[in-house]
Amino acid sequence: MPENNKSPGEKDRLKVRLPRKENREVLATVESMLGANRVRLNCMDGVIRIGRIIGSMKNDTWLKVGDLVIAVPWDFQDTKADIIWKYTRQEYEWLQDKGYFGGKT
Repeated sequence: MPENNKSPGEKDRLKVRLPRKENREVLATVESMLGANRVRLNCMDGVIRIGRIIGSMKNDTWLKVGDLVIAVPWDFQDTKADIIWKYTRQEYEWLQDKGYFGGKT
């Protein structure tokens, strides 16, 4: 019996949240930490944005340079965005294997 109590086919199953285009969500990499819950993001659409860590993520999620996140650009100011999701290492590797982006962090 497998050590994690899952069947052999089930251990490879992973639910990964993908960016939703209808909500204007984009994949982004944290480029630098700016302080005051702000980070510089290198978004996959080619735009460098200032990201704001939303309130529900502030205390539960710690970001560092190189993390992959989902950001939602502001409607009225495209150079800024809200960070709504942070990917784990497993999710990052799954996205890379499926070809959603090419770079490594």
